[in-house]
Amino acid sequence: MSHYNANLRDIEFCLFDLLKRDEIMGKSIFKDVDRETATGMLEEIKRLAENDLAESFIESDRLGVQFNKETGDVKLPESFKKSYRTFMDNEWWRIDAPVEIGGTLIPASLRWAIAEMVLGSNPSIHIYASGTAFAHVAYVLGNDDQKKMAKLMVDNDWGATMQLTEPDAGSDVGAGRSKAVQQSDGTWHVTGTKRYITSGDSDLNPNIVHYVLARPEGAGPGTKGLSLFLVPKFMFDFETGELGKRNGVYVTALEDKMGLNVSATCEVNLGEKEPAVGYLLGEVHEGIAQMFKVIEFARMMVGTKAIATLSTGYQQALLYAKQRIQGGDMKVMNDKASPRVEIIRHPDVRRSLMVQKSYSEGMRALVLYTASIQDEIELAIKAGDTDRTKDMEALNDLMLPIVKGYGSEKSWTLLGTESLQTFGGAGFTRDWPIEQYVRDAKIDTLYEGTTAIQGLDFFFRKIVKDGGRAMGLLGKEIKIFTETGGAHAPEKAALLKALDDLNAIIATLVGRAMESQTDAEKIYTVGLNTSRCLMAVGDIITAWLLLRQADIALAKIPNAGKDLEFYNGKIASAKFFVGNYLPQIAADRKIVEATDNSIMNISDAAF
Repeated sequence: MSHYNANLRDIEFCLFDLLKRDEIMGKSIFKDVDRETATGMLEEIKRLAENDLAESFIESDRLGVQFNKETGDVKLPESFKKSYRTFMDNEWWRIDAPVEIGGTLIPASLRWAIAEMVLGSNPSIHIYASGTAFAHVAYVLGNDDQKKMAKLMVDNDWGATMQLTEPDAGSDVGAGRSKAVQQSDGTWHVTGTKRYITSGDSDLNPNIVHYVLARPEGAGPGTKGLSLFLVPKFMFDFETGELGKRNGVYVTALEDKMGLNVSATCEVNLGEKEPAVGYLLGEVHEGIAQMFKVIEFARMMVGTKAIATLSTGYQQALLYAKQRIQGGDMKVMNDKASPRVEIIRHPDVRRSLMVQKSYSEGMRALVLYTASIQDEIELAIKAGDTDRTKDMEALNDLMLPIVKGYGSEKSWTLLGTESLQTFGGAGFTRDWPIEQYVRDAKIDTLYEGTTAIQGLDFFFRKIVKDGGRAMGLLGKEIKIFTETGGAHAPEKAALLKALDDLNAIIATLVGRAMESQTDAEKIYTVGLNTSRCLMAVGDIITAWLLLRQADIALAKIPNAGKDLEFYNGKIASAKFFVGNYLPQIAADRKIVEATDNSIMNISDAAF
């Protein structure tokens, strides 16, 4: 039996009932994808994910990858390659490619709904298949030759990597030492060592194009001095795609990891054995800005992966809790002769399951809400609505660190403390896939910037630098909803109170940041709380989306039919989340307001 069970009913509820995505489908730029077509795509990817893709998930983790130190080549398990080929041969790559080179334009909300099922069933397939998304960047930002390269990447199923991190620089990308020297033919020779490179090599694709950040000879320090180069594993003919000699980019080591073992994470050397020939993307020195096009996609993917894993972890825990018989009902626990019951009847197991349910469904809505903003950006651009485009782009920028940072942190924590815990000791064994979920999900809090980095980005770039504009747009929308009353008026009042507490948290942190201009050490009190702020915003948005779903569910109950318990579950999870998690934001406010620099003044030796 497959380890994966897609929650398609909830995905469709989010897309069509909550976010009304059917209203944009079949029209304008999405005219080729109406609701019926979208539903068909979702049903087909569910079937594929639960069977062909999920089939190799456990075995490929056990077998891992093989690395040849002499050649620098990586080989993957045959079962995984079969799953990958099934995904690619069914042409799901088309949803990431530009229409001009064979792609199919669909709403971002539908795209990420599809991605959830792929990432939940076998995340490494989606990761290795990202070459098409990289090709999209080369096509949009590249010169004429690079547009040809993008088409070759799509037509020939070439892989791709993102190469930022270096051994000595880590997350401080601007400290990277990789260099690029221009040649007389217009190409560049790139030298340096990169580390923690996902999909650094494999035998899935005939060629791999590495997107490498390097500093051109004579360029200044920091991130502003970096440019982005396309460095292929094999040189090739730009017209025919015929592969030529091996380029000078080689994997020199494979990371020995705690999870996601079929995803090859590599150390890569450029230019040591022979010149690593690269092409300056777009013939402009805008490396960080260009790479952020890839990073934004990657952060959305990581958050979706984490949340998809929590969803399937919850499904596994729920199944186990309904089947595992242990202990008597608590209300007659002193009666040793009382019948044994399924563990779902025990209060704390029930609490745990509702925690998992509310977070997994709420954060699914968080991902798809963010994706719906991306839909609106495309529609606003098409309509020539500059003001709306700017608003939606600012809102999307605000949401990305929440999807990635909040989504990954909550998912990883809950998978270990709630999903695995539901199984008791059985969860610590390989008899169940939950231990792999926990291992595989930890990387999500580290990929593409740790949670702490997401918190810093969220506060300093997405709130302070933005002047609070996007946060104000979101806050206004939430506030309007809290005033709609109805059957959930008490919960909406609690949401409004939490929103007020959040605004006070942000105001305090902004005030401290301003004070740091004359008292530099004040900035420490901000840095001590940016992750706390990010988590608080995530909880408020999740509560808001859960309550919106509860309102919809309540209205549908009179004609619910077989969906009655689904709708009852929506109402229950919203009330549970509001009652158990929003009160914590008031405590966060008190903590932020009381934060001082005492922890920064402790000597290092005292730790």
